[in-house]
Amino acid sequence: MHDIYESTVVNPNVANLITSLRDIGYNFEIAIADIVDNSISADCKNVEIFALQYPENKVCILDDGDGMDEAELIEAMRLATQHPLIERSERDLGRFGLGLKTASFSQCKKLTVASKKNEIINIRQWDLEFISKKNEWLLLTPDLFSYGKLPAFDLLKKSQSGTLVIWEDLDRIEGFEFSSLIDKLRSHLSLVFHRFMEATGNKKLKISINNHSLEPFNPFNVTHNATQQINEEKIKVFDEFVAIQPYILPHHSKISQQEFERYATEDGYTKSQGFYLYRGNRLLIYGTWWGLHKMSDAHKLVRIRIDISNTQDTYWGIDIKKSTAKPVGIIRDDLKRIIAQVTEKGSRPFTGRGKKIEDKTTKNFWLLKPESDSISFILDLEHPILQSILISLNEDARQLLILYLKGVQAYLPLDAIQAQLNQNPHAIKQDELIAENDIYKLIEIINGMNLDQDAISLLLKTEVLKKHNNLLGLEK
Repeated sequence: MHDIYESTVVNPNVANLITSLRDIGYNFEIAIADIVDNSISADCKNVEIFALQYPENKVCILDDGDGMDEAELIEAMRLATQHPLIERSERDLGRFGLGLKTASFSQCKKLTVASKKNEIINIRQWDLEFISKKNEWLLLTPDLFSYGKLPAFDLLKKSQSGTLVIWEDLDRIEGFEFSSLIDKLRSHLSLVFHRFMEATGNKKLKISINNHSLEPFNPFNVTHNATQQINEEKIKVFDEFVAIQPYILPHHSKISQQEFERYATEDGYTKSQGFYLYRGNRLLIYGTWWGLHKMSDAHKLVRIRIDISNTQDTYWGIDIKKSTAKPVGIIRDDLKRIIAQVTEKGSRPFTGRGKKIEDKTTKNFWLLKPESDSISFILDLEHPILQSILISLNEDARQLLILYLKGVQAYLPLDAIQAQLNQNPHAIKQDELIAENDIYKLIEIINGMNLDQDAISLLLKTEVLKKHNNLLGLEK
């Protein structure tokens, strides 16, 4: 039908298109991870990253994968080299055929790829300034010898096969921030590819940055005895299954401060809770509830692993950068159900400890006072130690003390307490505020008060004496 229409070729302005391609939203570590995806798809065992600052910023990513011949390399340099809906091998971590180019363009203006296969090294280059000037997608073939001084290029020559990606003219990275970017990159790659690095035998992947090997970081702390692994569930999405494995990380009282800080990650526990979506063992998105549940301190130890295959992308709305997703409705219903089950268990390490304030076997200084629509923490004005003090005071002094204590409970610094519990719970040492000498003094005073057995029994239930029963000599 359209054959009867007049048509006109309207090519995009190349310079403007390049600017748009550079602003898809990659950051440095996500862009590098996209390049590593290609290396894994090429069955590599080693990825070596070299971040060079002198004489100018330059990044090289070398793998020992299958490599490409000239025709394969030219096709790989093409934008949108594959259709997103075609069937891919299980190990293929790409989808749109854009990752190498868009990830690289987001960070540099000159992308060079050298690849070795069958003892032959082929090289091609996209130079964005040259393309913009010519207003054509002209793929360059640079001189191999111009890269001969790069350590990574020397390693490529010595290898049986592999591919070297070189970023030059990194115009979006300032020299002073290069070091911090590398630190972020280490953390990101250790997390995103941890399952590849944890593998054994010929499936194991090694990644190094500037000759320093990375250690895998498993966000679920699976080796700790206090980590709770809830039963795995498989849900059917159309004709395929999705594996969902919930974990509840250990409460801070069960682990060392160093381990607590390590698994908090840079984002902290609260922002790291939620779903961790893996496709083909590669972590795509993490620390999100996809709007199905609110971030909560009570659920900050809950992390739920989801495993999908690379044939399920359309059900999860995965973007080009592999950094955002939006599961479709049929999946969201199952996820809501799983969230409800797991978060109830995930809050127990905190609600269980909160119930200690209601322990009937202990006479606490603080009480939890629930109202119809609110909760308050109040001091127990009937506490036996306080009552002993009040009896010894005149009326004015009693009223003044009661008012002071009401002020203490009314202005309890809850925000500061919560912030410290989230950021550095191991540093909080409340028990140390009362020394053993203080306990001895209290016992001495009590022993001199001529109290009856009932009063003494009540005192023995108080937190301060119950916890220091090795110091008690209150026999009557």
